Amino acid sequence: MIDTLITSRTRIKLLIRLFLNSSSKAYLKGLAAEFDESSNAVRLELNRFEQAGLLTSSRDGMKKMFQANTDHPLYEDIRSILLKHLGFDHIIEKVVEKLGDLRRAFVTGDYARGIDTGTINLLLVGSSIDMDYLNQLSLKAEEIIKRSIRYEVCTQDVEEEKINAYGKEACLLLWEAA
Repeated sequence: MIDTLITSRTRIKLLIRLFLNSSSKAYLKGLAAEFDESSNAVRLELNRFEQAGLLTSSRDGMKKMFQANTDHPLYEDIRSILLKHLGFDHIIEKVVEKLGDLRRAFVTGDYARGIDTGTINLLLVGSSIDMDYLNQLSLKAEEIIKRSIRYEVCTQDVEEEKINAYGKEACLLLWEAA
């Protein structure tokens, strides 16, 4: 879907990597290695995004670190488009609706870091979760979004422990009960 609007694969990878999790930071050579792209291709896109104000940069020793500019007027719109592109909007609609006493849903692991691996890991926090229903909905969502879904369910009393185990950059809040 998004690849018909944005023809640069490097640009799409950067958007996913930096805009899904606003705390995610990266540097040129690390991104080039992660994407298996030339440094020049990544540098060109980083410079374009920074000049447009979509990215901010800071120094960490000799490395220039890049991060999504959450104050940019288009930040939320870009993030929303990426969530739809990855199919997270379907997960939210299909899984959360009638699941039970769900308090929060997190994306964990590679997708939370902005890396599209094809497997979406979820941490679901709540009690009285209907596991049979969750399994059925996950299978349906997998067919729709063409990605596999793994999930872990925990109660609120161990939520913080689980999040700390994943690490801040590898745990992205996807949904929270009102």
